[in-house]
Amino acid sequence: MLAHGMPPSSLPTRDSIPPWELLHELLQAGDANAVRAHMQEVPEGEVPRLFSHLSATESHRVLAMLDPEVAGALMKALPDALAADVVEGLEPEEAAAIVTTLPSNTQADILLDFEPEYAEAVLAEMPAEEAADAERLAQYAERTAGGVMITEYLSYSDKLTVADVLADLRAHQEDYQRHDVQYIYITGEREMLKGVLRLRDLVLTSPQIAIREIMIPGTDFVPVDADVEALHDFFSTRPYRGVPVVDADGRLVGVVRHADVAEAFGEREASDHLKAQGIVGGEELRTMPVFTRAWRRLSWLSINVVLNLIAASVIAAYQETLTAVIVLAVFLPIISDMSGCSGNQAIAVSMRELSLGLIQPADMFRVWGKELSVGMINAVALGALLGGAAFLWQGNVTLSIVVGLALTLNTLLSVSLGGLVPLVLRGLKLDPALASGPILTTVTDMCGFFLVLSFATAALPSLSA
Repeated sequence: MLAHGMPPSSLPTRDSIPPWELLHELLQAGDANAVRAHMQEVPEGEVPRLFSHLSATESHRVLAMLDPEVAGALMKALPDALAADVVEGLEPEEAAAIVTTLPSNTQADILLDFEPEYAEAVLAEMPAEEAADAERLAQYAERTAGGVMITEYLSYSDKLTVADVLADLRAHQEDYQRHDVQYIYITGEREMLKGVLRLRDLVLTSPQIAIREIMIPGTDFVPVDADVEALHDFFSTRPYRGVPVVDADGRLVGVVRHADVAEAFGEREASDHLKAQGIVGGEELRTMPVFTRAWRRLSWLSINVVLNLIAASVIAAYQETLTAVIVLAVFLPIISDMSGCSGNQAIAVSMRELSLGLIQPADMFRVWGKELSVGMINAVALGALLGGAAFLWQGNVTLSIVVGLALTLNTLLSVSLGGLVPLVLRGLKLDPALASGPILTTVTDMCGFFLVLSFATAALPSLSA
């Protein structure tokens, strides 16, 4: 019976239930067939949200009910860190069966997110060749060509004929099903990249012809240590779906796909943003353990408390001046904030140019000169605006000069620091994205407070008149 006054359309239906709530019900009922059917129907875009609502135990139960190929497809829809959390805890043989279905670069990323002992146990259960590929890829730096490339590609010696290649393709068609085959790469001695062969040319050429005669020589390639910025720029000017990767000796070692580069580029920007906000490691998901998340935040926040106490000590040293001219308290945060904004702009430009390889730590004086030229214009303009506002509000020329000059000088200091600190940190092998912001904030606060209060102390008779 319908509830009084409730129209039929307002009743909850199976389709209106969030997929994770329905999954909870199916798991409680222990209906494995229904779980499998339900997971097949979940839209790909809802998969990350669904797993974020499951406990580790529930995630493991779901994966254990699914075929490895289906479970692997679900893991590909998750961020690597979340996928690793979801899989870790399964029996090593179960985890290996799922990981094996993933592309080689994703395998390496997930294995790196496992605890070392668990990763070794999973690798021991994987086919030897795939485990070796995953271990090799895991050795390359993250977000470089080596770190994002795949090893599922086809390559043949330039000594073979068209008939040889076609025979191999037919004989191993099941093994090559996972390969994203658009081109075939041709190698010479010691796997040296020689050229690329289009499938169309292979199929339409007489079988006895050597493939070196129909390959495209001098194909584009990228070095294995090319960073994601360089890869992003490479694909932005070329209509390729993928490009071969070579090592320092010119040997073919993998293929980088445009889609993987775009994903890695987005992840790098997101990671840098999190680091700039004080998230140690540049990654945090709410599915992570609470204490892990707390530590990643507290590591930066606890340091920031000390830095802010240092900045506040400047105000404490000028209590008498601040008490005599209480209006200064209005301008202290304005000068601190405006200077910090100018400095953060300089940090952003330096970080961008560092990532593009346009500058190095040795370029500090050149960077400083360019920042001063821009900073001088902005500093004078901002100082004049704030000084003018102070005069219109209080009608005191001395106050106008004090706050205007303090903002001008502090802005010059902040853009200098913003431009140089990332280079200094890079030179010291520290992470500029994580440390530049706190350093800039503390120094600009201290100097801003000091400039305002010291100028005000010197001009105290005119200010308090």
